[in-house]
Amino acid sequence: MIDQLSRCHPRITINLLTAQTQALHRKLFDRELDLLIARRFGALADERLDFDALFNDSYVVVGSAQNPLTRRGRISLAELVGESWVLPGFESVPSAVLADAMRVAGLNYPHATVVTNSAEVRMKLLMSGRFVTIFSTSALRFSDRRSGLKVLPVKLLMSAIPVGIMTLKNRTLSPVTRLFIEHAREVAKPLAMGKR
Repeated sequence: MIDQLSRCHPRITINLLTAQTQALHRKLFDRELDLLIARRFGALADERLDFDALFNDSYVVVGSAQNPLTRRGRISLAELVGESWVLPGFESVPSAVLADAMRVAGLNYPHATVVTNSAEVRMKLLMSGRFVTIFSTSALRFSDRRSGLKVLPVKLLMSAIPVGIMTLKNRTLSPVTRLFIEHAREVAKPLAMGKR
């Protein structure tokens, strides 16, 4: 989306910040950010925010194409508990999703061999064939390493999580911010329709 926007409007400067959602919320409230693209769990907790849904995201357990688990039929979560997991920090969205899925299945959260919030490091470690992890389907879709990764045939019991644009209510958005939002909606259309 940023590539498309910068090609159409080469004089725009986009300052992209990635961090944990709570830190970004503070920056939005302090008007250091114009908007957030984030996941929403349940009802919007803060009445100062507007949420414009772009698409629904889901999560999958992933390994490399060399991992023997990818050649199996159906796998239960119980069979994965003892695997070598590379996971993001426990405060992250994917870890919360995995914790919920394990709890529903009556299992404890798996032991993480490696804990890192870097998706790049997690993907790199997956390529060894030893590790498994959890990713959102949208992260996999836009990854340049997706050809070496395979979704494991394991069902995570959870509903789709909306991803959208958060802005402050009653805040007038700049023309550039509105343009950014229009481009985000356009790029998200295939995801919203469930297309690959």
